Amino acid sequence: MLDNLLLVSKQVGVLFVLMAVGCLCNRCRLLNGVAIKGVTGLLMLIVTPCVIIHSFIQQRFSPSLLGDLGWALAVAVFAHVIGSAIAFVCLRRARGARPTGGRLGEASLPDGRLGVLRFAVIFSNAGFMGLPLEYVILGVDGVFFGAMYVVVFNLVCWTWGVAVMCRGTKATNLRSILVNPGTVGVALGLPFFLFSMNPPEVVGRPIQMLADLNTPLAMIMVGWYLAEADLRPVLCRGVVYGVAALRLLVVPLAVIGALVGLRACVPTLNPVMAVAIATAASAPVAALTTVIAARFDRDVTTATGLVSGTTLLSILTMPPIVGFALWLFGR
Repeated sequence: MLDNLLLVSKQVGVLFVLMAVGCLCNRCRLLNGVAIKGVTGLLMLIVTPCVIIHSFIQQRFSPSLLGDLGWALAVAVFAHVIGSAIAFVCLRRARGARPTGGRLGEASLPDGRLGVLRFAVIFSNAGFMGLPLEYVILGVDGVFFGAMYVVVFNLVCWTWGVAVMCRGTKATNLRSILVNPGTVGVALGLPFFLFSMNPPEVVGRPIQMLADLNTPLAMIMVGWYLAEADLRPVLCRGVVYGVAALRLLVVPLAVIGALVGLRACVPTLNPVMAVAIATAASAPVAALTTVIAARFDRDVTTATGLVSGTTLLSILTMPPIVGFALWLFGR
């Protein structure tokens, strides 16, 4: 257990050093807002699909591996379902007086904040934080299963997530649901897995090289935005600490509990799959929280503070949770 904790701590530390480089790029004005938006677009539209495609290319088809992929998809769906249940049970609109006694409530908060808080509990940064950590701990096998979590994230985020954020606003774009970095990466990579094919080197090598950019670019981008964030307006709100605890501790532990129950029913459950899904579930608040909050005129300050604050806190929470999953599933 201690060895696993040290392993994950070391890898998370590596990611945070890269984030520090992003902060330095911000403070020294090596990257401005226009440049970092370009980096974000490169990551989302080019690098992330290449990461997923490369992970599928590295696998050879087998019925058992296809079954594991199906279980990864199912557990990823469950993770978002349980996250939604926890968010709606713990974060309810209070009526009358301001809630007391430590209850997570929403009395007298401006319109739009409750949706942001619930969204933050449900959706983790499975792409920009989850995939890099899965890669450094589990290799391409981890990314192979982590890609399923990213696909479910994208499908649920732009449907149920928008409804949660906007309380029923019908602003969902069908194209963004079906065509996004996760679904495109799986659609292009899945044939290579199903037919055990290798692309020509002139295609496969650039895909691998672009995939290798994911970890440094993603962490530099996150670090740049951390340097921009002003956490002071958010830190004075007690409910934010409760949301951080739900996102970083309660939801991932619930997902690990579900994986333990699944292993009791399916003794041959792939341990790499279990650890990869647990890693994705333990990631901090999704970066898309701020994007969607801004798009639909929600509380952007709270969204930005939650993304930044939980990212910083994740250096303390992810090592024990992921290390526990590594120990539990015998990876």
